[in-house]
Amino acid sequence: MISVEEALSRLLEPLEALPPEQVSIVDGLGRVLAEDVAARRTQPPFAVSAMDGYAVRAEDLANIPVELRIVAEVPAGAGFGGHVGAGEAARIFTGAPLPEGTDTIVIQEDTQREGNRVRVLEGAPRGRYVRREGLDFGEGEVLLQAGRRLTARDIGLLAAMNRPWLFAHRQPRIGILSTGDEIVMPGDPIGPHQIVSSNSLALAAFVTSCGGIPVSVGNAPDDPEALRRIAAATRGVDLLVTTGGASVGEHDLVREALAVDGFELDFWQIAMRPGKPLMVGRYRGTPMLGLPGNPVSTLVCALLFLKPALDRLSGAASPAEAMPTARLGVALPKNDRRQDYLRSRLARAADGTLEVFPFEVQDSSMMRLLAAADCLVVRPPHAPAIAAGATAPIVPFPGGALPI
Repeated sequence: MISVEEALSRLLEPLEALPPEQVSIVDGLGRVLAEDVAARRTQPPFAVSAMDGYAVRAEDLANIPVELRIVAEVPAGAGFGGHVGAGEAARIFTGAPLPEGTDTIVIQEDTQREGNRVRVLEGAPRGRYVRREGLDFGEGEVLLQAGRRLTARDIGLLAAMNRPWLFAHRQPRIGILSTGDEIVMPGDPIGPHQIVSSNSLALAAFVTSCGGIPVSVGNAPDDPEALRRIAAATRGVDLLVTTGGASVGEHDLVREALAVDGFELDFWQIAMRPGKPLMVGRYRGTPMLGLPGNPVSTLVCALLFLKPALDRLSGAASPAEAMPTARLGVALPKNDRRQDYLRSRLARAADGTLEVFPFEVQDSSMMRLLAAADCLVVRPPHAPAIAAGATAPIVPFPGGALPI
């Protein structure tokens, strides 16, 4: 068996970012930028009012109260072509450009208006409630870097930068092939010794959540010819993921069956729990990741291996931050030679510290506990017993929110 670190390194080493393609920002959510992106305009492009009120000259407010003559009304999206002089003011609304001659805003709550005159009751220094030109960013300024996976906030920024199109790496197409006579799809007739399959559907959802495109080809029975025929339908994918058929039993046929069509094994079996029977190789020149058949093992290994592979293919920048930690809410015994990943829930302690509580039962078939988990607690090989209150590394599930 090899270590988790070596397995991940060998899986990722041959993978490269997929080529870029031009996409609309409408379709940009979750895509990974293939280029640095610079603003095509200055934001705001001119000085604007941050409040509803009156645009005035700060020097006219030296003695309060003061009465000014209103010479214009400036809504957002419009301008005042004239000049505001001494003793004058312009009625202005949030987002409207400052008229020439003015340099500050008096909010309407600090005024009294009568006809075309306004009485200013509170002073305001130069620049009060004024958003200067370029306050947010300037034209030509690089605001988003290549390798960034775009969020909804980034889409808003791109729109403000006047960038309707962008170059993003192509989304990875991930073939998903489940195996086994014992499984049927949800809703299908179930034989007396069969179980409902969850792996292929969970993997497809996981791939989508990580920015990939799942290509599910169905379930292959424990028959070499049928397995080869269904596997052949994955031609054209960027990574083939199988689930089941990678253990040591005589019905675990993936390696032997696909070897006829050129499957090349890199390694098999990792010193980890759950997920020991994980397999990596190439099938017809396509990188292949063989996941275990137990549902929990499948998704734990997807988090630890498939997600980094998807990030590499997507061109996503490698995270620079260290693995997060949390304070253990319970004591843990010493570990054996396999790296352990304990399904756990997170809670916020009274002192504000993030606490983690591994579930008492860690069976790799229990999907209910996996769905309830917030993270995995990592226990290195041969780790000594650890007391409650100690700090432990965790792997959060993507998309999960930390307790407030």
